[in-house]
This record gives sequence, structure tokens and C-alpha cells, in this order.
Amino acid sequence: MKKLILSLAFVGFLWSCSSTQSTTKQNDVSVTIDLITIKDDKVMVTVVPPSLSSETVTFNFPKTVPGTYSEDDYGRFIENVKAFDSKGGSLKVAKISENSYTISNATKLAKLTYLVNDTFDTEGGAGFGESEDIFSPSGTNINAGTNFMLNTHGFIGYFKGKEETPYKLTVTHPESLLGVSAMIDTDASATSDVFLMSKYASLVEMPIMYSKPDYTSFMVDDMEIIISVYSPTGKYTAKQITPNMENMMKAQKRFLGPINSTKKYAILLYLSDMAAKDAKGFGALEHPTSTVVVMPEMMGLEMLQEQLKDVVSHEFFHIVTPLTIHSNEIQYFDFNNPQMSEHLWMYEGVTEYFANLFQVNQGLIDEKEFFERMAGKIAQSRQMNDNMSFTKMSKNVLNPPYKEQYLNVYQKGALIAMCMDILIRENSNGQKGILSLMQELSKEYGTTKAFKDEELFAKITALTYPAVGEFLKNHVAGETPIPYEQYFAKMGVTEATIEIAGNPFLKGQTQPYITVNPATKEIMILPDTELNVFMTTLGLKNNDTLLAFNGKDYNLDNIYDLIMASMNWKDGDAMTVKFKRDGKEQTVKGKIVMPKEKQDGYQATDDAKKTVREAWLRG
Repeated sequence: MKKLILSLAFVGFLWSCSSTQSTTKQNDVSVTIDLITIKDDKVMVTVVPPSLSSETVTFNFPKTVPGTYSEDDYGRFIENVKAFDSKGGSLKVAKISENSYTISNATKLAKLTYLVNDTFDTEGGAGFGESEDIFSPSGTNINAGTNFMLNTHGFIGYFKGKEETPYKLTVTHPESLLGVSAMIDTDASATSDVFLMSKYASLVEMPIMYSKPDYTSFMVDDMEIIISVYSPTGKYTAKQITPNMENMMKAQKRFLGPINSTKKYAILLYLSDMAAKDAKGFGALEHPTSTVVVMPEMMGLEMLQEQLKDVVSHEFFHIVTPLTIHSNEIQYFDFNNPQMSEHLWMYEGVTEYFANLFQVNQGLIDEKEFFERMAGKIAQSRQMNDNMSFTKMSKNVLNPPYKEQYLNVYQKGALIAMCMDILIRENSNGQKGILSLMQELSKEYGTTKAFKDEELFAKITALTYPAVGEFLKNHVAGETPIPYEQYFAKMGVTEATIEIAGNPFLKGQTQPYITVNPATKEIMILPDTELNVFMTTLGLKNNDTLLAFNGKDYNLDNIYDLIMASMNWKDGDAMTVKFKRDGKEQTVKGKIVMPKEKQDGYQATDDAKKTVREAWLRG
């Protein structure tokens, strides 16, 4: 999973209560979702159970799903659960928790029906970790006749004890909408899709997005990639997105080599309408053969492509870990009583590191930008608890105080992987790296064989060097902060002051140049702050009220639009600003000069270590 901080289904097929059902033994769980008849923005799902032998059965909805590391309670979006026998008679249903229901006289159970509410409508747009919102890429959307985001774990539950039973999923939908998924539709009908999966855990790893057909497909070696795009205003199309994605994914495959065997991979891109009640959590959620991505439609194309490059590459690299290399906790995931693994440093950290390393390895970025990214991760990781054991945090990530440290998996987790990579390169004279290690672990384990949490460090040490084992003991399981400058020095890289691009309205990550007058909703430049070059070049001053940029009016209601727009501005672009000073409206025209900021960073300085450094970055 990759979260971006940018502050970011289901009336199933209803059977008549008077219908009769065959008494033939059912050997799978048959689920029907009707996307044609939508009432009150809810979908009814109908579930036909397999043969049941006990008088009472429990039907569960997930509390947590793989890749999210949070307790989301999908059962809170379910209502009106009903059970029927083969003659249409009602059976007793009791809700025993947020996510679980018991059904009496279960041997007579012929079908179960319930309504599903979508999650996108409930999102309040709070920052990461500040609300109970479902992270949008793991959420659901019901927009009748227009779009359905079917993260299947949000619509489909499971009978306790029947998790390994095969599932048959039927989705009836308007002919105008196409469902795109990594699953294979076994029904030729234009209004009905039928998917067969071996068990519940496999089904919930298969999201489907229904929308007006807008997709592309291409081959990367022997892997088919399909990209489906939903853009509410039609601003973007799959055809626009595809060239960059194709170049990126071909580069990823070259970087990975023969480490995976996925034959089909689906990227489902949902672009959110920020002016409406819509998804607010931006980023992506990985699955073994697909990725769900949610981004704001208001992004400029160049910025959207850059975000997709980072986010989708991260998710795609999850095919290495945890989708290929993982512990028992993931192999046998408990959706209602999840036991977390100690090794988020690997599942998210190695994945995030690869998403950056492959870009410099394949020439998509230069080493200056790579060092800049790593320096940024160091700065952000040090704002977290740098003395906390990473394995202890991972094991307890669902609970405080550890869950507040989750974001560090993308910062320190990636830096742990980087330091391991450097150690392996140093000890092998540049011949091996962390990718070599992951290839060896992939051969040792693979998709069907899990490792025990407590045995992984010993296995890694045996496959690499004692120095790697000491690093893991001291800096990953232990509480000793990592002295990054010592690891960079092994590659001939030293600390330096670097210049990075800034934002016209925000200094660093926390210091704004602007505020809002709550009485008028107008945007104002703060009175007591040193202005940046963007403002001084245009002649703006403290206390000016900012009314419009390039002809578009802004205030509190659309200030998010202004921040997003500013991310697309470039040096030399024409700019017209309407503002108010001392009660008088004025207009100024000029050229944009974007601010620059200085921060601690790194640069290559020791040419004596150029060979091993080149092996690290481009080997």
C-alpha cells in the first residue's frame, strides 16, 4: 500500500422470498451483485452458501484486509442482513459484533441477502490517521450507471470455517459499463460477468472497476498489462496515461529480471472529483495481480504521471514482497483477528526502496534526485520515533503507540533496505545487492511457502554476510538509530547542502505563507513572515488579500484547488494575480519564479569508490 498525503458496491441480486431453491448440495459459495437496480445508493448482495452441517453458522465481514495495516471494520457498511430457507421462510439472524452475524437453523439456509453502502461517500477529507475513513484505494464506490469500485472485500463476506471453499461471483451490470479486473470473465453476456476463484482470500485480492469503457493494454515480456481509467469529467483517458506507464513497467521488469511469474496485471485508476462528495484518500493498494489507484482529477497531467510513476511502481514491486516472500501471518491471514508480521521493513520498506532505486538504475532519474529522495526520507524518519524497534512496531502496528509510527515504513523502512543494499554491495565488491537477496529468498520460499517471523534474520544472514545480520539485530530489531552518513561513506557519498524546489504558499512541510480570513473566506498573505521569491517577484506584500490567479478566483472553498494548481507551475510561466491591498483591488502581471529551499542532503565525492557506487546505483 502507498498512501499520499495531499492535504485524500452493490444491490446484489435479490431473490424473491417466495422462490424455491434446489436441495442439491452446494459445493461453493455463490455470490451475486446486481449493479443494475440501485436503491438509495445501496447495493444488495445475495449469497448462496455451500452445504452446512452445523445448526448455527457465523458470517463475517473483514475487520482488516491485507496491505492496509489498519482496523477498518467493513461490517459497518452492511445493513439489513436477512437469511432464508429454500421455501423463502425467514431464519433467525443475530448481529454479534460490528463484522459478524450468526444464523440459526443453518442446515436450512438457502440464501443470505444484505445491503452494502459505499465508503467514498463517507470520506471527510481529514489528514492521514485523523479520521475513521476507509483509505480510498481499499474502499468502495456506488455511482449508479456511472462507476462502481468493487474492492470485493467491501461487498463479500465469508462463512466461518468455509474460508477455503471456492467462490462463484456473478455481477450483473448495465451494458454501458465495462468491468475491468485481473480475473477472467467466464460469461459471454454483455450484462453479466461470472468469476470463479479458489477461496475467499483469493477473491478479495481481485478488485473490479465498472465504468464507461476506457482502457488500454500492452505486453511487457509475457505479462499483459491492462489500464482502466475513470475520469468523472473526461479530463484524462487511459490513452494519455499509458505511454509513461508502459515505459515505467518495462523498466521495472528489466530491473526485476525473472523474479515473478504474473501473467496478467490490472491497474484500476479512479480519478476523484474534489468538488463533489468523493474519495479523499490518495494513493494505491496492491494485490497479487492488480493495483487500485485513487488520485484527484484536478492534478495536471505531468504531475499525475509523476505520482503514478512513484505510486504504481511501489505497488507493482509488491509482487516481490509480501506477495512472493512473506511470513505465516500473511500466508494464513485472519480477516477478523489479524496477527501482524514483524517484517514491515521488508514488505513496505524494500518495496518503497525498489520503487526509487529502479528509477536511477534505469535512467528515469539521476543520482542527484535519488540522493535527494533518500535525504528527504532521512529527514522525515527522524520526525518519527527513531529509537523504536522496527520489528516491535510492525508486530503491534494496529495498536497505539505503534500505529502512529506506521508512516515510517515508507521512510525508515526504505532506508533500512538501502543500508542493507550498501552492506551487501560492500561485502561482495559490488557483485550483489538487496535485489540478489530477494531473488534468493524468492527461490527459497515463493508464493505458497511462508517463513516464520523469528527465523527470517538468520536466513538473510546465511544468504548474505555477518555484517547484515549485525545491522538487523542492532538497527531493525534493536533500538539504535542508523548512522546513515557511515553507510553513504561506504559508497563514496558524503553530506552536503542541497537546493530543492519549494512551493509558493508553503515553506518546508509545515510553515505556510498564507492564511484565511474566517469572516470573509478570503486568502491572505501572513503579516509577519518573510516572503519568498515567488511573491516578491510579482510585487506581492504581507497582508495582501489574494483574489485570483490567472483569471480563476480562489477563497477558502477552493483553496485546495489553488495548492494543487501551484504544484504544476514552472519558472517562466506567465502569471496574472488579482489581489486587494488597503481595500483596493489591483492586478499584476509577470513571470513565475518558483522558490527554492536549502536542506541537508548527500552527493558523490569520492571517485575511489566510483566502481562500487555505480554497481549500487546501476548494477
